[in-house]
This record gives sequence, structure tokens and C-alpha cells, in this order.
Amino acid sequence: MKSKLQQTLEKKSKVITAELMPPRGGDPIRSLKIAQLLKDKVHAVNITDGSRAVMRMCSLAMSKLLLENGIEPIMQISCRDRNKIALQSDILGANALGIKNILCITGDPVKAGDQQDAKAVHQFESVKLLKQIQDFNKGIDPTFEELPDKKTFIYAGAAADPSCRNQKSLENRIRKKKEAGAQFIQTQMVMKKEDLIEFCEKIAKPLDIPVIAGVFLLKSYKNALFINKYVPGANIPENILNRLKEAKNPLEEGILIAAEQAQDFFCIASGIHLMAVKSEHLIPEILKKADLSLEY
Repeated sequence: MKSKLQQTLEKKSKVITAELMPPRGGDPIRSLKIAQLLKDKVHAVNITDGSRAVMRMCSLAMSKLLLENGIEPIMQISCRDRNKIALQSDILGANALGIKNILCITGDPVKAGDQQDAKAVHQFESVKLLKQIQDFNKGIDPTFEELPDKKTFIYAGAAADPSCRNQKSLENRIRKKKEAGAQFIQTQMVMKKEDLIEFCEKIAKPLDIPVIAGVFLLKSYKNALFINKYVPGANIPENILNRLKEAKNPLEEGILIAAEQAQDFFCIASGIHLMAVKSEHLIPEILKKADLSLEY
């Protein structure tokens, strides 16, 4: 059976996804409570995998817990921390557990995290990981023989940054990901709808790959400045910075900005992907203000 995400995108219908960080500890209760707030408001929930090179519960376990609670996961897999044998095992394990959606990412550098003595692996990067899933879906073993215990059925996606200034490099990278088996794109935060329009029209549309546009909740002027300084590729424009700086209630203004972007991006792309780091409980409010629901 295909995932809800795959079915919706293949029908050319709009999708809504959201992002959830696993807990920094062994108890998933808090994360599951937040996930329940997202249930029936999004098609699927991304589970991050060591985002910003910070230790958290593994995406495989958290994705399975979401499934058990009636919520469709998009399991993220980062190539940073595991060699190819471990990555192959996780893909097979996800398939066995009923996890159908996987987002393939290279992973943030270790120096971005809080354990900088850790050793990065990077035997694979996102394109090679996509190709590995494509091979497993065809029943091909890494030894180039046939998998003895049936092929996988994974709906694989890739990440992209529409704000990338080198459009030729971006186009080449997305083409490689599509050829390696990417069936959808989830973007990083987009702050200028013109960037998204150009990405969808000039890159994604010719490659016939659906784009789920990233909407990021900015919680304050200080928060926005921090993101501009430390998040690779982030470029929050002056007009948004000024709105946050002048707002009497910066968080409410951030929610309003995210809702406005969600409305705009929903009309441009194949759907939206909502990110509200450590404030995922506010995602339903963003959707309400944007007047968006799964009925679309």
C-alpha cells in the first residue's frame, strides 16, 4: 500500500506536512503529545535525524511510535553518522516496520552541534542514499544480486534550498537527486516567494517532481538574527526582520508571517512543510490563521 503522502501527491492534490524533533532522552511522551496535536491537520510528520548535529532519539524509533499512534511519519535519514551498511540496515528496518516515507539528507556538519569531538562518517551523501533506496525498491542487493527477502516499497524524497544563489548548481543537484530516485522535494525555509516560484517553474516543473515548500516559524527579532547568522543558507529579508523588531508581540507576528507564507506557498508549490523548532504545538494555529486544512 502506498503512503498517504504518495497517494496525495500522485493525485496532484496539495499536501501539508510538519516537522517534529525527537526527544533528547529516552521518554517519547512529550513528543507524542505534540504529534497528537498535528494528527488530522497534516498528511505526514517529519521526524528529524540528528538535526544540527545534536543528539536526540533516533528517527526510526520515533517514526514507528508515530505509526502506532495513527500518524504517518516521514523518517529522515542523515548520512553523517553511519556507514553504508548501517544506512542500508535502517532502510530495510523502516520498510519492515511499515514506514513508507523517507527523506534523504546528507546531514549538518558535526561542528554545528554540541559534541564536536564526534567523528562524521559521510560514506554516503543524499544522492547515494537515494540510489540505495531505489535499488532496494527494485529488489537489488548491494552485492548486485537479487534481495533474497523481497524488495522494499519506500517513497523517497530529497531536500533543497530554493534560495541558493547558484541556480545552475542547484538545478544539477536536483536533477541528480531525481535520477537517483527522489520522488518529492521538501525545501528548507523559504523567505521570498519569488525564490520559490523560480525554483518550481525553472527546476522542479521540467523535472516533473513535486515540491513541498518550507515555512519556518520565526519567534522573535533575536531569533531571526540568530538564524541568519548560524543556519547555512538562511537569508531572512529586511522587511521581515523589521516586522519582528517593531512588533508588540513578536511571537504573534511570527505566527502571522508564517501563515501568510503558508497561504502564498500553498498556491505556488505542491504543498507546504511547516517547521517550528521547539514550538511545534503552534503549527495548528499557523494553519488556522492561514485557513488551510486537509480538505484541500
